Amino acid sequence: MASVREIDRNDDIYVGIKFPLDYSPEGFFYKTKTILEQAKSNMRNLLLTSKGERVMQPEFGSTLTDIIFDQGTDIPNRVDESIREATSSWLPYININDIVVIQGDSNIVDVSIDFSVSLEPDSFETLTFNFNIGE
Repeated sequence: MASVREIDRNDDIYVGIKFPLDYSPEGFFYKTKTILEQAKSNMRNLLLTSKGERVMQPEFGSTLTDIIFDQGTDIPNRVDESIREATSSWLPYININDIVVIQGDSNIVDVSIDFSVSLEPDSFETLTFNFNIGE
């Protein structure tokens, strides 16, 4: 079996499908080339899926959007907890290094997640979400 580095460097091997799904000129969907790129896509899919949304897997997903649009108190800590809980349950190979949640005065919440994968702990990626809760 090929190592992660061999897979990532081989132009003929694709790791998975990139989210959000979109038509690619080379086929039905855009594909991911690296393990880290696929992990980012998997995390985006997990965190933007609400629990109960996926048929036959009602526990898949997170409470991230519920918290963001709840407009309750302590949003940054609740968002951090939701992200860590969903990731540890469904994507245990992802190591979260830092989560930054900025709640602005103009109904905007920015979430930035720095992470790595257990197979490549020294390679980091950042996933960001920008929510406008006023619309």
